[in-house]
Amino acid sequence: MADLAYTVPGLGTDDSVRLVESLQDRLHAMNDLHLTLKHAHWNVIGSRFIAVHEMLDPQVELVRGYADDIAERIAQLGASPVGTPGRLVADRAWSDYTLGKADSQEHLTALDAVYDGIVSSNRKAITLAGELDPITEDMLISQTAELEKFQWFMRAHLEGGRA
Repeated sequence: MADLAYTVPGLGTDDSVRLVESLQDRLHAMNDLHLTLKHAHWNVIGSRFIAVHEMLDPQVELVRGYADDIAERIAQLGASPVGTPGRLVADRAWSDYTLGKADSQEHLTALDAVYDGIVSSNRKAITLAGELDPITEDMLISQTAELEKFQWFMRAHLEGGRA
């Protein structure tokens, strides 16, 4: 359970704790995602190498920004955001990304599955935030919309790779 020094006006302690716990999970997810995307960026090969390689970097930067926004929201709610690798690995409920050097289509297929998990869990966090706090809900909706858009970009590459 999160220790709160305070919370935002109009939001009770119990609701703040629920939000903080949900946001901490999203912070871990965004930290993991930006590292996973960078890993894929370094390890993608094949005929579509440059397109995929260059497509991933802006997403890395966007997701890093999402992690910062989420961490700051946790702090606004009176808790201390945790961004350490050990806690991320200990607390996460998903498996590590397993691909190393691989064809762009293999990475995109694996990343598509990663995004399925990220978007699904973000939607659950949006539902909770919608019950408790429109500010947090708005932040998560905006982030999820962009994550879905990037997943669409990846899927367009995947569709184009089918013969």
